[in-house]
Amino acid sequence: MGSIGGTIVTVNTGSSSIKLAVFAMNEHTLDELYTASISNIGQSVALLEITRPTHSAQTEEVSAMSHAEASHLIVKQLANVIDPNSMVAIGHRLVHGGIKYTDPTLIETITEADWDLLSRLDPGHTPAARQIIAQFTQFYPNVPEVACFDTAFFRDMPLIAKIVPIPRKYYAEGVRRYGFHGLSYASLLAKFREKAGDTAVNGRVVLAHLGSGASLAAIQEGKPIDTTMSFTPTSGIIMSTRSGDLDPNIFSFLHKQNGMSIDEFDRMVSSKSGLLGISQLTGDMHALLDLEKDNNDAAMAVERFILDVRKSIGALAATLGGIDSLIFSGGIGEQSAVLRARICEGLDYMGIGALNEDANAKNMFLVSGELSRVGVHVIRADEARVIASQVQELLTDGSRL
Repeated sequence: MGSIGGTIVTVNTGSSSIKLAVFAMNEHTLDELYTASISNIGQSVALLEITRPTHSAQTEEVSAMSHAEASHLIVKQLANVIDPNSMVAIGHRLVHGGIKYTDPTLIETITEADWDLLSRLDPGHTPAARQIIAQFTQFYPNVPEVACFDTAFFRDMPLIAKIVPIPRKYYAEGVRRYGFHGLSYASLLAKFREKAGDTAVNGRVVLAHLGSGASLAAIQEGKPIDTTMSFTPTSGIIMSTRSGDLDPNIFSFLHKQNGMSIDEFDRMVSSKSGLLGISQLTGDMHALLDLEKDNNDAAMAVERFILDVRKSIGALAATLGGIDSLIFSGGIGEQSAVLRARICEGLDYMGIGALNEDANAKNMFLVSGELSRVGVHVIRADEARVIASQVQELLTDGSRL
């Protein structure tokens, strides 16, 4: 096809943040023109950050006590930098697509019943994302909006990795292991292919998305075969404020012992647990690293995180029959040389060994040591570009509109 022209806007809604990016859509490339993000939504002070190519980032404090308020600010910022007539489409990240949504989908085709189901599957993200979608629809009613789903990345994961060991009838109702952070993983694989080539991507790869939300995935021949997250993004390894995997009878005990309700338990495991729950201080890993020398609870939280990541790397390597490449990403994985080194220190038996101190300190692409049989890498995920690419593909494939 010839050049399409116009711009694609991407919107990534997190539990306490919104990230927006604008891309110029050309025949073979997507050129990022502008980004804006609001973090710390719901706190007394939120942060608005704006970046443009060749410009220094601008940061200011704003009031954003809800996602609706934050999205209004984001839309106002967008209106200042883009002609609405140039907008070809708006792509939204949605965390959970359930059974039905395994491809990018025009939002206008998602039924009310499906929205209700997706909100039940992912109450921590979907209702907020829907608020923001409604805001953009109000301001840009004639611009197509597309949902891009994190779970779609794992749609072809083997059945043995999807099945949950409860009565099989519930699988048909959608109770299965879905996997999350799919847009991040798609970005990591694309960048890894660019830098290391097809042979590396088609090897035995473990991806570690370590941020406030954290998960790992096993990749073989460029496709996911297993992951740590399961039915919801609360599962898997310990996270900032999410518990990760728990004995299912903990709820029964707390309900009988303390009268804890389902809603109270859900709030506890999603927003009061994880690093925050163990440390009793904060869910911020960087803060915990600063505190651990003088605070045993902070040190325990850090060590539990390292243990969970190591165990998961070992388990996924066992699924793969070995490991050729380990890739760190996410806010912690990309930025914390200390944590990467401490995680890998316990993996000598797998052929990983000590990292190259200088390369690791500089967050370089290749950080493994000379004696390592496994390539250890640091790659920054670009979910916005993946969303824009999926939107572009949908727009150019008339059969899917």
